[in-house]
Amino acid sequence: MVRTFILQGLSNAPELRLLYFLLFFLMYTATLFGNLLLIIVVRLNSRLQTPMYFFLSNLAFIDICFSTTIVPKILANTISHDQDKSISFVGCATQVYFHLTLGGSECLLLAVMAYDRYTAICNPLHYRAIMDWRLCIGLVTGCWIMSFIVSFILTFLTFQLPYCKSNLISHFFCEMPSLFRLSCQDISLNELAEYISVAIVVLGSFLLILLSYLCIFITVLKIRTNKERQKVFSTCGSHILVVSLYYGTIMFMHLHPRSASSAEQDRVVTILYTVVTPMVNPIIYSVRNKDIKEAIRKEVNNEAQL
Repeated sequence: MVRTFILQGLSNAPELRLLYFLLFFLMYTATLFGNLLLIIVVRLNSRLQTPMYFFLSNLAFIDICFSTTIVPKILANTISHDQDKSISFVGCATQVYFHLTLGGSECLLLAVMAYDRYTAICNPLHYRAIMDWRLCIGLVTGCWIMSFIVSFILTFLTFQLPYCKSNLISHFFCEMPSLFRLSCQDISLNELAEYISVAIVVLGSFLLILLSYLCIFITVLKIRTNKERQKVFSTCGSHILVVSLYYGTIMFMHLHPRSASSAEQDRVVTILYTVVTPMVNPIIYSVRNKDIKEAIRKEVNNEAQL
């Protein structure tokens, strides 16, 4: 039985290793800087102590952790020799578990953020009464608990499989589809569990988001002034962009037929939702959000005066 896996990495071409290392190092640095800045700005600015920015700072925290579970290992493997690209059985299981937990938490949190926008736009008079801090903390806690449970089940089922075909993972980190290819046992149960989990966590969250924005769209149609309509769209635009980028890639990754995909295709799609999305999320929310831009400008001016 396999006790150590070998990660194939991004490329076997030695001349590309330095380029990939610099590229992923810069993306990881931008992810840490952008999301940490967002968390600090929300924390320090009293005007941003609202449910919307509470959820946004939680999303930034998830993005930092999500990227951290994968990118440091990519960087280490990119500059290491071929024999140093190993990862232990327990290390691989840990990486799979936290990758699933953080990915699921982000899906659920994006649905919570859509509900928050629905409440703010469709029930503005009752918004503060509905979205009190007890409910906000409860919703975030629920996202984490549900992700912990689903990820534990999937990880347990995945690492009960016998891996006797090979120990070479055709990927740059441990992920379920890549591990399934190494098993010499029928994986029908594992694929069924994966599809059910994706249906509950990903598709369920996505349907809640669609329902929320359908209600918002109906409400916007009743608004007579263009100025108010533009204000609503500017509030929701960032969230819609993030949802489209994240859900599009993650549903493609986990719902398309396994036989129709290749290891190379899986690597490209995975980079989009595990590395690129956490990096661009704070940029999207900062560029398109007037309150965030003003808060950052205020903090920069305060530091300059000191």
